[in-house]
Amino acid sequence: MSIPGPEPRPDGGEAAIARAGGLHLYQLRLHEEYGPVVRFQLPGAGTAVSIADPVLLEATVQLDERPGPLFSFLDPLFEAGNLQVLPADEHAPWRRLLLGVLAGRPSHERHFGRFTALATELADRWAALPAGGPVALQRDLTGLSLRMICGYALGGDLKDPEDVVEAFGTVLGDRLERLYRLPSDRTPEERAERTARALARLRATVDRVIAAHGPAGDGERDGRAGHGDRSDLIGALVAAGTPPARIRDTVLATMLAAHHTTGVAVSWALHLLAGHPGATARVTGELDRVLGDRAAPDYADLHRLRYLDMVLRESLRRCPPGPYGARLATRPLTVGGYRLPAGTVVFYPFWAVHLNPAHWPEPERFRPERFSPEESAGRPRLAWIPFGFGSRACEGASLAMVEAGLLLAVLLKRFRFRPEPGHRVVPVERFVLWAADDIRMLVTPRDGDRETGERP
Repeated sequence: MSIPGPEPRPDGGEAAIARAGGLHLYQLRLHEEYGPVVRFQLPGAGTAVSIADPVLLEATVQLDERPGPLFSFLDPLFEAGNLQVLPADEHAPWRRLLLGVLAGRPSHERHFGRFTALATELADRWAALPAGGPVALQRDLTGLSLRMICGYALGGDLKDPEDVVEAFGTVLGDRLERLYRLPSDRTPEERAERTARALARLRATVDRVIAAHGPAGDGERDGRAGHGDRSDLIGALVAAGTPPARIRDTVLATMLAAHHTTGVAVSWALHLLAGHPGATARVTGELDRVLGDRAAPDYADLHRLRYLDMVLRESLRRCPPGPYGARLATRPLTVGGYRLPAGTVVFYPFWAVHLNPAHWPEPERFRPERFSPEESAGRPRLAWIPFGFGSRACEGASLAMVEAGLLLAVLLKRFRFRPEPGHRVVPVERFVLWAADDIRMLVTPRDGDRETGERP
């Protein structure tokens, strides 16, 4: 039985993706037209098979290789080899090390005060803006998330996070434009020079972070992670005998993944809430009841803020920061009655999985109550996969949820958010689900405007 899909085109599928507005939108159209399993042309990978049904995805959970060509746009970031496509035998110990650093709840709790201080600092800066002044959510929140991961795992603060965020955007944007042959207002020479400058800035930043860390064994640094602290990523890499180039690559990859995940997730959550006053009233009412007059939660409060957690999870369903992933079938597979030979590129359209109406009724609707215990019961475990799944899932998922929950609590406790009039939010593909011209909001204090219940 042949897998359904569009007819092959001489351009390898580039024009179809461009017409759809990017791969993130193209995947939705494919599955709307052809069903849960689709064969299609994927630039950089030849032909791929996309699976948008969480039950059928179970057949692929054991896959542990990524298709190298599809992730080649990340090659310029790395010196010792692209960390996104490490062979399974190299990836497994590297992943265990990252999980040991990033996934420990005691470390999350120990650093929670530092996270709160950084979140409060941003909130104070927004409060000092002219009344109702607009803020660029993704710019400010990704910069803050970058400072959080540097303080948590890399041993210090970052003085110029916005510059680092911009440099990542330049390098990844250029590579994606080349991959999909998208039009540009710059000549190839201008693009190459601009990208080289941005990459040099990123590598210089990594070198400064590592130099500031100092040699392993120098103890606590300014009250933050030091030798012997499980959250000390650089120290753990040194202790494991990791070569210097791989240490630099890991620091760079951690900065890239961590700031994108949290900052982008919180930005989309605030955007979605701005269009749903009932959900906003309910989450702010919960914050007022749980926190009282406190401006920020403590670590234990996160477990009491149940509706806020539902809001975050529903936002990650509607707008997953990473809209897709991919694996390489190293052995034959059968998925939904279709035979996939060894060597098949298996495409994971996370966004399409999250909008599958068979498991998410009215999938376009923003409704946090989907994540109540009653509605979650019986839902397939792979119906919600914003951090991926299996052996290549995001190592920092639990840390990202702590950071995002804290940020939402601090910001929603203090501010009301309204879209800037005339500003259009357009999701685009830039390694993550970004907004083309940021998400611009008018921010006003909630003082004297406490919500205590849900309004219509």
